[in-house]
Amino acid sequence: MMTTVDTWQLRAGFARRLSHLYAAEVPAYATLLKVSGEVNADVLRRHGSDAERLGSISRVTAERHGAIRVGTPRELAQLASIFAALGMRPVGFYDLRDAAPAPIPVVSTAFRPTDAAELARNPFRVFVSLLVPEDRRFFSEDLAARLTGFLDSRHLFPPELLLLAERAEREGGLPSEHAERFLELAVAAFALSREPVDLAWYTELEEVSSVAADIGGVTTTHINHLTPRVLDIDELYRRMAAGGIEMIGSIQGPPRWDGPDILLRQTSFRALAEPRRFLNADGTVREGALRVRFGEVEARGVAPTPAGLSCYNRLLALADAESAHAPGGNRQQVLREVWREHLPDTERGLIERDLAYFTFRVSADRPRRAKPPRTLLGLLDGGWITAEPIVYEDFLPRSAAGIFASNLGGRGSTVPGGDSAPRDRAWMEQAISRPIQDPAALYAAQRAASLVRVARDLDLGEVELPG
Repeated sequence: MMTTVDTWQLRAGFARRLSHLYAAEVPAYATLLKVSGEVNADVLRRHGSDAERLGSISRVTAERHGAIRVGTPRELAQLASIFAALGMRPVGFYDLRDAAPAPIPVVSTAFRPTDAAELARNPFRVFVSLLVPEDRRFFSEDLAARLTGFLDSRHLFPPELLLLAERAEREGGLPSEHAERFLELAVAAFALSREPVDLAWYTELEEVSSVAADIGGVTTTHINHLTPRVLDIDELYRRMAAGGIEMIGSIQGPPRWDGPDILLRQTSFRALAEPRRFLNADGTVREGALRVRFGEVEARGVAPTPAGLSCYNRLLALADAESAHAPGGNRQQVLREVWREHLPDTERGLIERDLAYFTFRVSADRPRRAKPPRTLLGLLDGGWITAEPIVYEDFLPRSAAGIFASNLGGRGSTVPGGDSAPRDRAWMEQAISRPIQDPAALYAAQRAASLVRVARDLDLGEVELPG
């Protein structure tokens, strides 16, 4: 009897095989995995169960996110079908065309599990960027027409893969024999091609944007980077640099400080020169190299509420202003000072100001004879319930743009006043014929469900949130 490979098992298998592929293609990524594992083990030994406040060590060790870039809505829709077969749904919309420190001509979404149980089984996620040739700030009408023609003529995913993906989504998995074939084809679709790159065409696109060249200058796609999760990203950065791996200049995102970690912090080793074959104008082929792919690493914190995300953006702007008035200063130190001044340094403080999402459960040692209060803070302070942080599962446009800019050979250029080709979540939903979920709504639903359980278990009508 043929066994069925469930959706989450397909996802875990895909993530594992993709990691092996990338480690073989980019050996420094294998070093990053090794050092991440060593740092996580050391943190666990030092801090015990406290180190698992934002996820079990088995989850943190297995966790990865990847990045893939495509050129057309058709390619994005096909990719969405492949990821749906893995139980990964589009979440969030990101426009990097106005991102600092360098604009990038793409809009993006992330494909990931959305159910808490599925995230616990395997939290693999992929950040997918779509090129926008219609944006005249980047592409002239002539270049856009040629680029669109080039992209429309290529086929990234074989029909057999797409048919298996449709079946896996429909049936919630695949028979083992078909699952093996699906994983084989899916991973192969993201391997780096040895097909010669048209040098003149690639160079023309690179003058606009290195990302545009990476997407539209080749006939295939590939995994752009993979990202393990680490419990101490500062120590990881130190060890990688000490081991001779060239890292980018800083860690992106919030600073290291004594309070609760929010959102995520990211860094990477610099893109390495990878051997590529180039097609010259005279038809000859020569060996060369491109610096496009890199290895990223991340440390995840608690998910912010809309108020928390607004506060984060406001504090970044404040830190930028203060850093500008103190040239040569340590920006990380400026960030830490801003954080200490404006953010609560306890999880309870985050809850009181409604800055981050937590789930709640009734405490085993709660008071037995007193009547529980109806307010969330009263229940927390009285020992009736405990709070558990909800891990931030999504991305930060500014951090992504910062890492891209630190790794790309050219910053590209934009033309002021050009038509920006409006893109938003509704546009992308129509392009892929799938709903794109709002990250905040997912986190809020987790919190709300936990409060319904608390109210039921404590025989309360409802639990009143702060404010």
